[in-house]
Amino acid sequence: MEPTVRALLFDLDGTLIDHDAAASLALAETLATTPDVPSDLNREHAARRWTELERHAMDRYAAGELTFPGQRRLRIVSLAAELGLGAWDDTRADVWFATYLRHYEAAWRLFPDVRPMLDTLIERQPHVRLGVLTNGDSEQQRHKLRAVGLAADLPHVIISSEVGAAKPSPVIFERAADLLGLPPGRIAYVGDRLRTDALAATKAGMHGIWLTRHGEPAPPPVSVIQTLHDVPALLTSLGEREPGTETA
Repeated sequence: MEPTVRALLFDLDGTLIDHDAAASLALAETLATTPDVPSDLNREHAARRWTELERHAMDRYAAGELTFPGQRRLRIVSLAAELGLGAWDDTRADVWFATYLRHYEAAWRLFPDVRPMLDTLIERQPHVRLGVLTNGDSEQQRHKLRAVGLAADLPHVIISSEVGAAKPSPVIFERAADLLGLPPGRIAYVGDRLRTDALAATKAGMHGIWLTRHGEPAPPPVSVIQTLHDVPALLTSLGEREPGTETA
């Protein structure tokens, strides 16, 4: 009997790479050398705002409202204004972000469950083709994969900037299916954002899997896992079920 899932794609940031930890560390290190930052700055609050500003800006980038450099500038210009650092122009924003990126790249780390999960899949389910489907800048996302040692294990890479569509648009999932030469129902997709990843993949006809490391409940029809260690068993359990019939 032919296995239901022939390809497994992963979101990158927040699913395989601990983006939030890297971003928080990079922000703290960059603000430490930024002139006029208040000495009594609540760094935990600043990190939360940075995350919120990033998600808002990236959503606008995904919607085509901002360029990739534009979403970067919006984030730091907004944070600088909130910190009382005045109105920054693009040049100052770009200089600050270049320093931030150096710290951010140095802090890239895989979540601890990534390598064991991939090793198990490669050993026990070699028929499953592995890859990444991610929003973002092509050069940066491919650099991440090489830097953390995943490029060889995840050879099928679909990036929004390359295909001209971003999650949660069904177009990027459709493009992934075309590139893999598979119907969507033969592809599973794992991501840490319910709407952007799991529900969007499910609506595109794939097996949407939500990775919620904090155990939040999810509506059907997506499958839910709390660790990537559960991925190999979940793929087996899908059996011959059609996508959209999974239960949480």
